[in-house]
Amino acid sequence: MKNGTIAEEAGKERGSGRRLRGAVIHMLGRAILTGEHKPGDILAGEVAYAEALGVSRGAYREAIQGLIAKGLVESRPRTGTRVLPRQRWNILDPDVLAWAFAGVPDIRLLRSLFELRSAVEPFAARLAAERRSEDDLTIMRNALEAMDRLTLATDGGLEADRAFHEAILCASQNDALIALSSSIAAGVEWTTRFKQRDRALPRDPLPDHRRVYEAIARGDPDAAAAAMTVLIKLAIDDTWFGMGAMVGV
Repeated sequence: MKNGTIAEEAGKERGSGRRLRGAVIHMLGRAILTGEHKPGDILAGEVAYAEALGVSRGAYREAIQGLIAKGLVESRPRTGTRVLPRQRWNILDPDVLAWAFAGVPDIRLLRSLFELRSAVEPFAARLAAERRSEDDLTIMRNALEAMDRLTLATDGGLEADRAFHEAILCASQNDALIALSSSIAAGVEWTTRFKQRDRALPRDPLPDHRRVYEAIARGDPDAAAAAMTVLIKLAIDDTWFGMGAMVGV
């Protein structure tokens, strides 16, 4: 654990106890997701860790409870707090995804996210074309306009992209898909941030999004599913392009 760095970051958040507790859980979560703490590792004791972080024991305990809720650790009286195996992690939790992308995410995670998107989003687009409301279309259209105006190189543009994908899942009117909407949208945002971390996107993905919207708007399920499939395939290609930048290819 890089205690000096963590203590400095925690110190920046001292203006609010709530913000401080949030800073602690984010720092511990990033340490686990980036491999600083590995599955099976036992974290330092509460007193030692709280002192190292420069926070109260209460703030540290609350952070651990947050990590327990996300499946990252378990805490037992005699054995302490242990990092759980990867398969126990709630990897679709938006916070967990953010921590994973704090460094360079591993290939397995990237592949898993795109496989999930490939399985879920084309079907969601198909249902959206059959079931969307005018309000759904307005949300998608507004998101596209914001993406065009702000571009995906800005936080605002990325938020609009996230809103677009989330709106499609919500427009499916399928409660199980809607339950995945925030996780899928978070995956979209973080992979897009990642693939332009070291260099600009190799192409403009907005036309691909427009084709999905147009198919949904005209109520064409087959075209909507096909357009979403192409969008995801091109996003995968862009991500491997971004990975090449990370390793100097």
